[in-house]
Amino acid sequence: MNSGEIRQRFFSYFEDKGHKIVPSAPIVNKNDPTLLFTNAGMNQFKDYFLGTKKIENTRVADTQKCLRVSGKHNDLEEVGVDGYHHTMFEMLGNWSFGDYFKEEIIDWSFDLLTEVYGLPQERLYATVFEGDQGDGLTKDQEAEDLWKKYLPEDRILEGSKKDNFWEMGDTGPCGPCSEIHIDLRSDADIDKLPGRELINKDHPLVVELWNLVFIQFNRLSDGSLQSLDKNHVDTGMGFERLCMAIQGKTSNYETDVFTGLLDKIGSITRHQYHNSYEADAKVDMTFRVVADHLRAVAFTIMDGQIPGNSGAGYVIRRILRRAVRYYYTFLDWKEPLLHQLVGTLATQFEAVFPEMKAQETFITKVIYEEEKSFLRTLAEGIQRFHLLEAKNNMIQGEDAFLLYDTYGFPIDLTQLMAREMKLDVDIAGFKEELEKQKKRSRQDAAQKVGDWTIVRETDRDPVFLGYDQTEVQEAHILRYRTIEKKKSTIHQIVLDQTPFYAEGGGQIGDTGLIQMQDGERLLVLDTVRENDLIVHLTDRLPNDPAQNLTGHVDHDRRHRIALNHSATHLLHAALRQVLGKHVQQKGSLVAETHLRFDFSHYEKISEEQLSEVERIVNEKISQNIPLQEDRSMALDEARKAGAMMLFGEKYGETVRMITFDPDYSRELCGGIHVNRTSEIRLFKITSESSVAAGIRRVEARTGTAAVQFLEDQVNELNAIRRLFRSTGNIKGQIEKLLSENASLTADLMAFQQEQNQNLRQKLTDKAIRQDDYALVAEEVEDLDGDQLKNLVYELGDKLAPAVIVIGNRQKEKAQLMVYIDKTLTDIFDFHAGKLIRDAAPLISGGGGGQPFFATAGGKNPDGLHDAVERIVRAIETATNTKK
Repeated sequence: MNSGEIRQRFFSYFEDKGHKIVPSAPIVNKNDPTLLFTNAGMNQFKDYFLGTKKIENTRVADTQKCLRVSGKHNDLEEVGVDGYHHTMFEMLGNWSFGDYFKEEIIDWSFDLLTEVYGLPQERLYATVFEGDQGDGLTKDQEAEDLWKKYLPEDRILEGSKKDNFWEMGDTGPCGPCSEIHIDLRSDADIDKLPGRELINKDHPLVVELWNLVFIQFNRLSDGSLQSLDKNHVDTGMGFERLCMAIQGKTSNYETDVFTGLLDKIGSITRHQYHNSYEADAKVDMTFRVVADHLRAVAFTIMDGQIPGNSGAGYVIRRILRRAVRYYYTFLDWKEPLLHQLVGTLATQFEAVFPEMKAQETFITKVIYEEEKSFLRTLAEGIQRFHLLEAKNNMIQGEDAFLLYDTYGFPIDLTQLMAREMKLDVDIAGFKEELEKQKKRSRQDAAQKVGDWTIVRETDRDPVFLGYDQTEVQEAHILRYRTIEKKKSTIHQIVLDQTPFYAEGGGQIGDTGLIQMQDGERLLVLDTVRENDLIVHLTDRLPNDPAQNLTGHVDHDRRHRIALNHSATHLLHAALRQVLGKHVQQKGSLVAETHLRFDFSHYEKISEEQLSEVERIVNEKISQNIPLQEDRSMALDEARKAGAMMLFGEKYGETVRMITFDPDYSRELCGGIHVNRTSEIRLFKITSESSVAAGIRRVEARTGTAAVQFLEDQVNELNAIRRLFRSTGNIKGQIEKLLSENASLTADLMAFQQEQNQNLRQKLTDKAIRQDDYALVAEEVEDLDGDQLKNLVYELGDKLAPAVIVIGNRQKEKAQLMVYIDKTLTDIFDFHAGKLIRDAAPLISGGGGGQPFFATAGGKNPDGLHDAVERIVRAIETATNTKK
């Protein structure tokens, strides 16, 4: 069976068992504050386990795109080292929400593996939870007895809390689990050592295949366990490992899940993959790292998360850069590589994840620009490495972590470069810094969650009424909690019915007022979504949470937000009309003051195009188009109607479709909108810019804010006219002024260049010729840092081999630079860093550097002469000593 057939047989098997096959959730977890990424198949069903969402289907199955690169479940450092760890992977899973439990799933799992997939049962092992005294839990005897129907006792093993009690994170649904392992070694190896001795010992061919989790508890932030009202089943089977077992391979990378990518890497780089896992097989490891990381990056971009500087975007950027580092170092490949693999990946997954093929051009462009940028940064990082100061022939742990954290250097790359310079790396110090960062991350995550206090139980989901009203009466608090976050306290409340819109789809959350029955008033500071709960952030908690209450949304603020949200839809349609159908929304912000819209496009938008977009939107506003809202529409029906759908969004079976003219704008959207476009009054684009590779951003204002913006622009223009004392062609006068300024700047630069050339020649003429090198030791004035460095290196090249010592006087500051030809550092006891550190106190400063180049800065320019003299004397002493 190929991988496609293996996946389909899983679906068919559980469909026959009454399961609904559901789509994978996006790989980026947008509404759960405890998770950046979907790291397990159960993430999208978390509310079912917690009882905060009504269960529609008690049996479901799917293949889930997962990413494990942060938090408790982090496989990043294992990728490439062995044949079965990955960052992004597929998790085949089936779930029971209060329906069947241990007996059925153990029966079915054994049947599927042995009868449908044909795996040899004599090579299968099962583990069961041994219990944990700290949690007050006993051994899972029920699971062990059920496995005895299929496996002998010596292949049913007890596992610790670490291995056999599954938890999604520090808090949340959890329970004992039963893992199914398979021994893929040769018969000869099995005769030497039984597989039971290698379970959970990280053997590459004795691997966990399927995890059957019996969800019975909720882990609270204080570490205690709370029993759930209903028992659930949550299973996860690593698709890549399953393919390895069925296809008779010894590594996931030998299966057809990866061979297409590996072949493509080889054909581009002209290296050959040998499937070696020896420590020195860096080329093969790099093939695996590149193939794995490309999948993680491409799937995440596909689901709407572009690389960035914070949050999920930062993690994705780090994964991409890790791949670049590997191919740069071990394949000696200095050009962007990953983007050339996207087409192969998109074609491979077209049947199960067609959205990648639909976005192939966009994903390729984003990855290419990220690679190109980091290849420049990588060169800078290598330069920074050479400027590090080694103490006792060792790179300090803090410096190694700086390279890791700022420049993306893996510690093994730092070690490799250090060995080339006959240096060691302080690994213990590096790990200490890394642990500090992880601790900070854990603390930040812990501050995002807390324990809910239940006020009243209900069998129905909380109801959102905000599409029709901005006030609700006779509402009740279902649950509340207080979270201590850094220096602030956050109070959160969930209502049984609410008119408050929770932040989502780019639209910010509502604010307003909650008035308790006894007259106590709570300010609603924001409204957010946590999984499927609408959470109200308030200034305090009520004295009596059990009272009835009335909720009032800030109506005026809500209306201003609605203007911008409807204008965003009109803008999206206009951009597609002017720029092309490739335009897809990649992010938005809909606030009461302005709107921001990010979209896929590969070049700057011209002024003419922006004007045309603006004209179209204002034309639609003036046409007074009525809102057409289809609030509960079948997803397939909406798709057939041509509704715009956003990649990376999780849509249910029914959706809400917003239409402003069926021939112009039709989108799936959960936000708040105007009743007619004329309410928007005016639309004005205020800026257009680049956000990331292949993504542009337009910002705009509507209504009164747009009018005010235009008034401000006119007032500014009139002020400029007054400065020029002109009522005529002010544009022409400004252009003339800019032209004159550019001409003067060019003349100044030419003059400075001539001065620098004269200075360089003057210093060259003053060079003192020694037996082995030329020495320049002089003082100069008023050069900036770049000019001084260029001067030093130019003198070094021109007089090679040379020693250059320059003192630079800058008003109340002093600067020293020492350059020593690299050929001289091996002959004489020359070390630029040591020389400059000894002289720096004379200018009331400090500095350092490498043996061949060092700098220092200080506050005492009058000490420059003595500092230069001290360095020269030290050089002469070292020269004479050598002779």
